Formats: sequence, C-alpha cells, structure tokens
Amino acid sequence: MPSTAPKAASRPDVADLLCFAIYSTGHAFNRVYKPLLDELGLTYPQYLVMVALWAEDDQTVGQIGDRLFLESSTLTPLLKRLETLGFLTRSRDPEDERQVRLRLTDKGSSLRKKARDVGACIGEATGLQMEAAVKLRNEITKLRGHLMKAAK
Repeated sequence: MPSTAPKAASRPDVADLLCFAIYSTGHAFNRVYKPLLDELGLTYPQYLVMVALWAEDDQTVGQIGDRLFLESSTLTPLLKRLETLGFLTRSRDPEDERQVRLRLTDKGSSLRKKARDVGACIGEATGLQMEAAVKLRNEITKLRGHLMKAAK
C-alpha cells in the first residue's frame, strides 16, 4: 500500500517550498506585465517607480527606495533612464542638498492615462475575484513583514 505521508523534511522537492511558489509566481507576473509595459516603454521596476510617483509626486529617492524596498544604488540607474525618457526630473532639494527629489514631467503624468488598463489586465490574468486578491495581497504583505523582522 503506498504511503500518504508527506515527503521527509530532509528531502524536500522544490514544489514543496513556499519561497519557490512565491518566486515562480513573481516570474509569472513578469511574463504577463512585459507586453503591457513594453507598450509604455517601461520595465517592471520603472513601472513601480512611476506608480509610486503617480500616487504621490515630488518624493525623494530615499522615499521611493523605502516604498519599493530598493537601495539607492539600484534605483539611481533606473531613475536616470526614466529622466532620459522624459518621464521625471531629478534635482537636489534646496533645503537639504543630500536629498534628490523626483518630480513627474508632463510626459510622465500623461503616461498614467496610457497605463490605466494595466491593473485591470493583471487582475483578470490572476483569475481572482477582487476580494480574494486583496486578501492574498494582505497575507503576502504580512508574510514579508515577518520575514523582514526575522532577517534583522
């Protein structure tokens, strides 16, 4: 008679790992986002910066980094590219020269209209109802918080 017991913990399969389920889901999200963002001329990390600025314009690099969990060394080349594309400006804060402020240009603000359907397309691709998607997002956010606390 075959055993119904779970595999021994000493020999987990990759499919048994929560971290792999989340990692591979991230890749699946990126595959759905890519053609949508290609039409906007953005990469996924650039899109996240733009979403953050559409929610609240005139932020510092540090504020964006905190919101996106990215270091300034990762953000700087990405921000330079968005500036080159004409979507934002970067300037020193006159009150604190150590801070670089990010502001949307008219072109960056108008891109929001072109991007308005991205969220709905992603929502549809998940196959989840809104309530289930919000619940899942909240659980994943809570998990991230626990992991960040454990990593300190």
